[in-house]
Amino acid sequence: MPHYDHDKGAAREVFCRLLAACYYEPGPEFAEEKLFESMLGAARLIDPDLATGAARLGAAFSTEALDALLLDYTRLFLGPTDTLAQPYGSIWLSGEKTLMQDSTMAVLELYRDGGFEIDDEFRELPDHIAVELEFLYLLNYRGNQAQRFNEIDALTSTATLRKRFLEEHLGAWIGPFTAAVWAGAQSNFYRELAELTSRFVRLEAGAGEV
Repeated sequence: MPHYDHDKGAAREVFCRLLAACYYEPGPEFAEEKLFESMLGAARLIDPDLATGAARLGAAFSTEALDALLLDYTRLFLGPTDTLAQPYGSIWLSGEKTLMQDSTMAVLELYRDGGFEIDDEFRELPDHIAVELEFLYLLNYRGNQAQRFNEIDALTSTATLRKRFLEEHLGAWIGPFTAAVWAGAQSNFYRELAELTSRFVRLEAGAGEV
């Protein structure tokens, strides 16, 4: 078995979780909780280009007014009409402006297979970009644990589920989604977030087993 870099594996977990947080409504807690400093620290252990993008994302957040970011967030992801970058997998996988399609049910089945439960109080749909990134975080965490304790069966099952998820769901729609975010954004922050998300998911899709 090739050498496994546990520090890099842990960094991928952290980065994925923080990236998911960026797709919720922006607020002062992003700075207060040092989200971008933590993201940059993780990115440096993963990939130099990812670290460059994380640094640009943090700089963009610090230089743009929160009101402007909230406006851009609303235009891009919420609407109320002509939403520029719908953050739901079903929209991009089907090519139709309809939510809760077969792909949504399919990703829910993968969540169940992975033991991933969405809180009853969560008000978003299960194929929201943040939820899918959080599921990827969970898969990375479980794969890292299996590596750490040499649990071969758990490693194999997690790797198989992760591969399916990236090929059939997140990896299949992240390209057109991030392209729409980049094209529609008025702020550097969301353009940088689009590029960073696209780069990270491409890296994950090429990573194979965690």
